[in-house]
Amino acid sequence: MSDWQDSKAQVLARLKRAEGQVRAVAGMVEREEDCERVAQQLAAARKALDRAFYDLMACMLRRELADAGLQDTKLDGVNHLSALLARYG
Repeated sequence: MSDWQDSKAQVLARLKRAEGQVRAVAGMVEREEDCERVAQQLAAARKALDRAFYDLMACMLRRELADAGLQDTKLDGVNHLSALLARYG
């Protein structure tokens, strides 16, 4: 499977997860659940969207660098940076 196909599958999975989280948050609001719990779930949904964004940007960067002629071994740094952004971003 190509890098784009792998990234696409990963981004879609994250988006579907975020979609489910947003639906759950909407249900919590409709049921008038505790605001702090709602805020926690919103933060989790936001993080899922952020991860999808970072994964997509890393894929685009890898493709651009590969088109510029960089070897795959030099692209490992992109994966590392993507993981750091996902963790601390």
